[in-house]
Amino acid sequence: MSRIVFLGTPPAAVTVLQRIADRVALVVTRPDRPQGRSGKLVPPPVKEFAGAAGIPVIQPGRSSDLAGMLREHAPFDLGVVVAFGMLLRPDALSVPRLGHLNVHFSLLPRWRGAAPVQAAILAGDVRTGVSLMHLDEGLDTGPVVAVRSTAIAPDEDAGALTDRLAEMGADLLGQELEPFLAGRRWPSPQPPEGVTHAGKVGAADRTLDLSRSALELERRIRALAPEPGGRVDAGGQPLQILAARAMPGSAPVGAVAVEGGQVWLGTGSGLLRLATVKPAGRRSMPAVEWMRGARISMLR
Repeated sequence: MSRIVFLGTPPAAVTVLQRIADRVALVVTRPDRPQGRSGKLVPPPVKEFAGAAGIPVIQPGRSSDLAGMLREHAPFDLGVVVAFGMLLRPDALSVPRLGHLNVHFSLLPRWRGAAPVQAAILAGDVRTGVSLMHLDEGLDTGPVVAVRSTAIAPDEDAGALTDRLAEMGADLLGQELEPFLAGRRWPSPQPPEGVTHAGKVGAADRTLDLSRSALELERRIRALAPEPGGRVDAGGQPLQILAARAMPGSAPVGAVAVEGGQVWLGTGSGLLRLATVKPAGRRSMPAVEWMRGARISMLR
């Protein structure tokens, strides 16, 4: 049986790993990270799954360490990469006999980079999908073995869409893995047209500019949900908006009010109907529940 090394970190990677776990000889994931006020080290989801499944795990701290650590466990026939979070250098790419296949959550060459799901929602794309790509030295520039496409639902947030794409990616890899290992699948170069890039989503991207249109704000909130959501200032305290819908209408920018059992927020164009919010230091809750005690008429 072929020896596969799997490289991945978040829950979406676990979905794919589960599908091929009986073929995986080694798992590579990112180092444990401190979490919360205590700073307790928490293992990545992929490490937790691999430990329960009895698969050996390595956790390189730097990309320069990866190739040497892989060689210690070689030989491998193939590497499978899903949201690993670290670029693979040429010396690591060449360790498996057939290189590495990457399950990437976009329809390449659209949305190369770290946050393709968020970028697709922000841009208002109506379709996205999964690309099974043979990794090269570039950033998501390698030839593509197979793709699978899907519509983006109008109210779908990044968390729900990522979960769906992970399932699709697991199915696609399961369908294409054996033919690729047997030499019956040949990747095709990506077209030069239509290339876009999706950079990492940072803290600055969370702040909502209420002078923008309600539709733009809705997309940003969906792209940042279920966590951390978009952020506004509510009377000097941060308020996370986790779900909202753009609606027709007008109100002063930042004005917030309850009408018809709904919470409405004025924007630069149109209204946002707030559904779920998370006040500072509290649980997430329906926006109407928050407004009952907020006594706030303006958000910034």
